[in-house]
Amino acid sequence: MLLTWIDEVAHEPLVLEPADRRVEVEVNTWWLSAAEEDGGSLSVAEVVAAFERTAAAIRERLHERAFAGVATFSVWRDEQAGQLRCSTGSVSPDALPFGGAYVASGHLAPIVGRFLADSERSRLAWSDPDDVPGLSGRAEPEVAPLAVWVSGVGASK
Repeated sequence: MLLTWIDEVAHEPLVLEPADRRVEVEVNTWWLSAAEEDGGSLSVAEVVAAFERTAAAIRERLHERAFAGVATFSVWRDEQAGQLRCSTGSVSPDALPFGGAYVASGHLAPIVGRFLADSERSRLAWSDPDDVPGLSGRAEPEVAPLAVWVSGVGASK
């Protein structure tokens, strides 16, 4: 199912409105989870290839629309939600709309690998307040910048 969902992203409505980034984020951001049917059978290479096909298809759609601006397709792992997220925006890789620190990368395999490893393990059961970040009274650990795979899909890559 995950591979199908990734492929479908390439055909979803796509709005590029540099003047209204809020609309872009709302329309062009997708949340993807591994389904029970995937059963841990997916490989990193399969998922990476699906995202690369999606980026290529979006690039082609924008070319057909004669979109002449900068556009970036990005993929990251939302660790807390146990999801991969992806988005297309009329921004360069160094201007993605994240509220915190992130590192743009051309390497998707590490992001997908961590996601698939997490999907194989059961989700953490937050039944003990000592296990919930921020509720235990313990100091929050240093958070590494978010790793984000980026692919230029606009005419101005």
